[in-house]
Amino acid sequence: MENSHSASYAAAGVNIEAGYEGVRLMKEHVERTFIPGVVSGIGGFGGLFAPDLSRLEEPVLVSGTDGVGTKQRIAQLMDRHDTVGIDCVAMCVNDIICCGAKPLFFLDYIAIGRNEPEKVAALVSGVAEGCVQAGCALIGGETAEHPGTMQPEDYDLAGFSVGIVDKAKIIDTNCMRPGDVIIALPSSGIHSNGYSLVRKVFDVEHVDLGKEVPELGKTLGEALLTPTRIYVKPVVAALELAKIHGIGHITGGGFYENIPRSVPQGLCAKIEKAAIRTPPIFDLIQKTGGIPERDMYNTFNMGVGMSLIVARDFVDQAMDALCGRGVEAYLIGEIVEGEERIVLC
Repeated sequence: MENSHSASYAAAGVNIEAGYEGVRLMKEHVERTFIPGVVSGIGGFGGLFAPDLSRLEEPVLVSGTDGVGTKQRIAQLMDRHDTVGIDCVAMCVNDIICCGAKPLFFLDYIAIGRNEPEKVAALVSGVAEGCVQAGCALIGGETAEHPGTMQPEDYDLAGFSVGIVDKAKIIDTNCMRPGDVIIALPSSGIHSNGYSLVRKVFDVEHVDLGKEVPELGKTLGEALLTPTRIYVKPVVAALELAKIHGIGHITGGGFYENIPRSVPQGLCAKIEKAAIRTPPIFDLIQKTGGIPERDMYNTFNMGVGMSLIVARDFVDQAMDALCGRGVEAYLIGEIVEGEERIVLC
C-alpha cells in the first residue's frame, strides 16, 4: 500500500492514506479480540472464521445487526469516541443471546465525514472492548469516508455479529408455563435506545454536558455516554444450569415492545413495577421532560436491560450463575395466563 496514492481522490475529499493509518492504529485493538477459530487478520477482502462444531449435533447460525443510533451524537459533542463501539457490539450480541446462541465474530462499519485515523482507532477500540466482553472476535470491518454527504466531524457506527447454537438448545418459548419466574438483569443506564427523546429533553446541543449533576453523582455527559451492558457470558452460564423459556433484550420500545416478544400467545408477563430498581437517570429524564410513566416504560429499559423467564424450579440455579458472574439479578414478576402478553402493576 506504500505506493497507493491518488491526488485526484484526495482533492475530492477522500484521503486513502488516512485509511491505511487508521488500520495501523486499530490493529492492536483488533488483536485483543482474537479467539480460537480466527483464520485471518484484518486487511483482507473478507474475515475468515473456522468454528469448532465438534460438540454440536445440529449447528444453527444466528445473526444480529444494529447501530449506535443518535447516542453517538453525545460522543461527538463530548469528543469522546472510545465507548460507543461497546454499544454497537452490545446491541448485536445481546440480541443473539436471546436465541440461546453464543456470538462467534463481529464486523463493524464506520461512515465518517472526514477520516481522522485517531478518531477511527478510538471507535474501533470500543468495538474491540465490546467483543472482549462478549467473548467474540472482531475479524473485519469497513471505514468509508463520505465528504459532501456528512459533516467532517460526523460519523455513523454500525455492525453485525454471527453466533451459533445447537438446534436442540434454541430457546423455545412454547415450553413456557404459568408460574415461570421473570428475572431482571440490571442495565448500566439508558443503554443505546431512546436518545432522540433524551437529546430533546436535555437540549444537548446547548447544555453543558460536563456539568456535575447531584442526582447522578457524575456529569450529565458521563451518564448519557455510559456503555450498554453486555450480557453474553452470564446468560451463557445461566443457560448451562437452568431451564430458560424466554429471554428479552429490552431496547427501543421498552418493556411493552420487547418482553412480549419472548412470551407466546395465551400467556402474560405480570411485572411488579415496585420491584424494578430504576436508576436516577430515568427519574431525571421523566422529571425534566414531563414524560408520562407509560411512555417511559414504552421507550426505555428503566433499569432492566434483559429479562429471563425461568422455570420456577430452576430459579436458584439461574440466580447463582448470574450473580456468580457479577450480575445483581433479581425477581420482578411471573408468567400468568392471559392475552395481553405483558401487564405492569
